[in-house]
Amino acid sequence: MHRRWLGRLVFCPNNVNESANQDTDDELLRQIADGNRAAFAGFYDRYAPLMFSVATKILNDSGEAEDVLQETFVQIWNKAATFDPHLGKASSWAAILTRNKAIDRIRAAQRRSRLEESAGREFAIRSEVNETVNELVYGHDKAKFIHQAICGLPLEQRQAIELSYFSGLTQDEIAKKLNEPLGTIKARVRRGLLKLRDRLES
Repeated sequence: MHRRWLGRLVFCPNNVNESANQDTDDELLRQIADGNRAAFAGFYDRYAPLMFSVATKILNDSGEAEDVLQETFVQIWNKAATFDPHLGKASSWAAILTRNKAIDRIRAAQRRSRLEESAGREFAIRSEVNETVNELVYGHDKAKFIHQAICGLPLEQRQAIELSYFSGLTQDEIAKKLNEPLGTIKARVRRGLLKLRDRLES
C-alpha cells in the first residue's frame, strides 16, 4: 500500500510542483491587484529573467529590452486584477504582455523613421525652392541671410514653418501629418516666427 502511493508520488513530482507554482503565481497576482508591493517584488523576481529574454529576442537590443521590461511590469501592476487563471498560466500571461510591448515598440520606431524620412525629403526639396524664390524677391545676399535664419531655428519650429508657409498646409493638416496636437503646432509656429523676427530685425 505504501509502495503504491510512493510510486505514484515519485511518478508525478513535476505535476505537483507545477500546480503549486501556479497557485503561488495566482495568489501573487491577486495580492498585486490589492496593491501588495511585496507580492509585486516576488513576481518580479520569478519572471523578470523570462520576460527580459522574450523582449531581447524580439528587439535584439538589451537597452530596449530593459525599457520594455519596465513598461510591462508597470502594466502588470495596473492590470493584475484582469488576469484570469482559467485562461492560462501567469508566466504565459506575463510573456504575452512582454511580447506585445516589444512589438509595439518596433512599430512605433518604424512610424517615427518613416515620418522623419518623409520630413527630411520635404525639407531638402523646400529648402532648394525657398532659396531660389528668396533670391528672386530679395536678392542673393538677403535670400542667403533669410535662409540661414530659418535654418538656425530649432528643428521642430523650422519644420512647422516650412510646412505652413512653403508647403501651404494648414496648421490642422500639419498637426495630423506630424501626429502632434494642434496646440503644439500653433505654439511651434508662433515661437519660430518670433525668433525669425528677432533675428531679421537685428
